[in-house]
Amino acid sequence: MLVVLSPAKNLDYESPLPTEEYSQPRLLEYAQELVDRCQSLSPQDLSSLMKISDKLAGLNAARFAEWHQPFSPDNARPAVFAFDGDVYTGLQAEKMSAETIAFAQEHLRILSGLYGVLRPLDLMQAYRLEMGTKLETARGKNLYEFWGNVITDMLNEDLKAIDSSILVNLASNEYFSSVEPKNLTAEVITPVFKDEKNGQYKVISFWAKKARGAMARYIMKEQITDVAGLKQFNANGYRFNAEQSSDNELVFQRAERDQ
Repeated sequence: MLVVLSPAKNLDYESPLPTEEYSQPRLLEYAQELVDRCQSLSPQDLSSLMKISDKLAGLNAARFAEWHQPFSPDNARPAVFAFDGDVYTGLQAEKMSAETIAFAQEHLRILSGLYGVLRPLDLMQAYRLEMGTKLETARGKNLYEFWGNVITDMLNEDLKAIDSSILVNLASNEYFSSVEPKNLTAEVITPVFKDEKNGQYKVISFWAKKARGAMARYIMKEQITDVAGLKQFNANGYRFNAEQSSDNELVFQRAERDQ
């Protein structure tokens, strides 16, 4: 099975890397188009477009100005070790064995507003460009139109490479909306994580993000290849609830006492 995750806004380019292995992103020509477009914008333009502070806009204007090819370990970092958010706290990629990282390189993909589709070891230079950004380009009025069917086609190539017909969606709605499910050569399975609060189970974003990362870690570490294996996930107190689930949506619940 192929697993997709969202990226993170926070980045880590300082901590030691657990491996010297790396690969090159496969959609750099598209990323270059976006960088060229963003380089034409002022920090004030970026602040308005991304709805971020002037300080963050200045930082990202500098990142776009410095972005350049070719990528190397001297100017870039493998994506799975560069993203630093709640999902990646759950993923704990820095603690994965070489065997697990190798499996993830084939079976884990990170969706990206700038890079489209990243493998874990694909080098990336620092950026911020969320998929929902309404950046107008020659390809359309936003990033969804810019990417069109490119991301879906790349995922189909990766599914074919591992001879799989299952895609596990552990990405947010914002990022998975860049995928065209009707054109995927796979069945989409979406795990949903709910936590008990005041006697009711609901999706709590902070915990759900960590759980998605933990689920991805479980799949990579245990080399899960079927839906039955997904249902055995029980990290951090979550348990599969068959009654609340459907064929394409697997619901995992965690009681308040286990939080």
